[in-house]
Order: sequence, then C-alpha cells, then structure tokens
Amino acid sequence: MRHLSLLIMVLFLGIGYSAKADKLDKLRTNKKIIRMQSAQSPSFAIQIIALKLPPQVPEFFKNVEVAREYACNDGYLRFCVGEFNTYEEAKAAVASVKDLGYDQAFVVNTKEYDLDGSAGSGLSSGKKKIDPNKTYTVQLSAFRFPVYLSHFKKIDDVMEFRMKDKIFRYTTGQFEGSVAEEELAKIKALGYKDAHLVELDKYLPFKIE
Repeated sequence: MRHLSLLIMVLFLGIGYSAKADKLDKLRTNKKIIRMQSAQSPSFAIQIIALKLPPQVPEFFKNVEVAREYACNDGYLRFCVGEFNTYEEAKAAVASVKDLGYDQAFVVNTKEYDLDGSAGSGLSSGKKKIDPNKTYTVQLSAFRFPVYLSHFKKIDDVMEFRMKDKIFRYTTGQFEGSVAEEELAKIKALGYKDAHLVELDKYLPFKIE
C-alpha cells in the first residue's frame, strides 16, 4: 500500500504537533483543503482519513484536487473528497479514490457528522437542544466567496458574516429560542432545505455592514 509508510509518519509526527507547526495552512490558503463548518448539499462524499491531529505531511494530499476538512465532536478531523448527490454515485467513485492510494476510503453522508460547535458550525437539527433563552438566526448558506444578497430569493432581510475561517455565511431573522424552530420550518418551506439555526451572538462580531 503506497500510503502505508506515509500514514505511519503522519501519526508519528502528530505526537509532537502544535498549532505553530501546522503544515497544512498553505494548502488551506490555496483552497486545496477547505475547512467546513457545516455540511452542504450535495452531502455525500468519500472519506479518505480521520485523525486526531492534522496530517503533518502535505504530500498526503498530492493526489487530491480538493479535500474538505470536518472538525467533529468526537475529537477527530475527517477529510473527504468529492461531492455526490446520492450514495450510489459516491459508491461508484470509491474504487478510483482507492487506486490513488487511499485504501481505507469509504462513502459518508457529511450531514451525519457531529460537527464541533466551537468551530462556529450551525446547530444540527435533532442533535443540539435549542435554548429558549437565547436568540437564533437561520443560516441559509455558506460560500468561500461573497455573493450578492439578491442571490437569496424570497428573503428580504439577509445578513452577511465573514467568520474566522474566512467563509462567508448568510442568515436571516432574529428569533427567540421558543419560536426559532417554527421560523426555521418557514424558511425551509421556501426551498432552503439546508437551512439551520445558529446562535446569533456567536455570529454578530463577524457581521458585514
């Protein structure tokens, strides 16, 4: 297996890892690795590796055009490639990914990842309890680059945020927790099936006026 020795090196180097030694920053800057704060459609992908610490060998991704990085609540960073509308489409591509040397590759639905809320992810419906004493806003979408607010049809009060991860997020409304889920349902009914609730206070410092 071509990546066996490389993976051993990854795990070994991870022991002495520190934030200052993160050698993947350049790959992230070049958009070869994209940090994801929430799952987006199409959500099926192929997971190539899951590690407690980022691989400190950038060459690990040499055969990858774009990898998406998910920080999950179980303490693992999961790296995925590809975007597929269905499980069957992703399954058909697994063999070609394994041929690149990622022998443990398999299909995942990234919407099932329990993402690390501390990284600024939205609340995952059914996994995070809504606090009636907090104020929420409905996240409509997130993009690597800004879009015109007119992109969001049927929504008038769109707010734009540029978070620490340099991802642009777009939300609408300000709702108390007691009615937040009802308002979310209304937004989804307008066609925004991936909309989800996020705590407004965590976003406000990053609002673009």
